[in-house]
Formats: sequence, structure tokens, C-alpha cells
Amino acid sequence: MNIEISKNLRMESDAKMTASSKDRKNFRDRNVEAYIAGAPREARPKLAQLRKIIRSAVPGAREGISYRMPYYNYYGALVWFAAFKNHIGIFIRPPVIQEHKRELTGYVTTKSAVNFPMNKPLPTALIRKLVKARVVKNKSLWNKR
Repeated sequence: MNIEISKNLRMESDAKMTASSKDRKNFRDRNVEAYIAGAPREARPKLAQLRKIIRSAVPGAREGISYRMPYYNYYGALVWFAAFKNHIGIFIRPPVIQEHKRELTGYVTTKSAVNFPMNKPLPTALIRKLVKARVVKNKSLWNKR
């Protein structure tokens, strides 16, 4: 490869890196309110409801954006959530979901995620229970430090 072509490729790559760095910074500057406002119209009410559920369950939790999703911290990572085409996903560190597997029958789950279908009401009491279970885990870990 000649030197001129190599130099041009490097300049293009640098320009792409700069643009993506700006995009990442702009995304980090966003808040949960902006995330919800930028979500698809049909998801916004559920996202706002989920935010309200989490904030009422853990009033002292810090809210922010992490992994490009709304995130809550209370004595450590508490919960994330995001809108997808057909569901709202909540993400909670293990083993909370496994410990509540019976109550989560009927929902798609993974080790650290639960998918709530977009076309059904959010199970407010269940979400509150999962979040509070993570609070107990976080406080326990915090006290062992």
C-alpha cells in the first residue's frame, strides 16, 4: 500500500473516531427523561411508569444513563431498563431473577433480564418486588466491605 493511501485511510479513521466519541459523549449527557422522550411513542407511557415504580420503591436511588439505558444505583448497581420493539426489558444483576423464577413464569427471562411484552400491562407489584430484592442484596454486599 502506498504511503498516500495509507495516510488517507488513517485520516478517515480518525474522523470516524472523533465523530463516534462526540456521539458517545452526547449520549452520556442525556438523562432518563430524554431517553423516555426519545423512545418510540408506544413505549413512552410504559417507560415513564417503570421509572415511577423504581423511584417509588427506592426513593434514594441515583438515576442516570449507563450502557445507553436508564440506570439506578443504590448501594451499587440496582436496575437498568430499555425499550425494544415488542417489549420493555429490565436488567437486574443475578441472582434476583433466578430467586423469583416462579413468579416470572410467563415472561421471557435470562440470568439478568426480564422482558415485559409491550401489549400487556406492567406487573407493578412484581417489578417493585424484584427491585427491592436487589436493594437487599446490594445493602448486604455493602455492609460486608
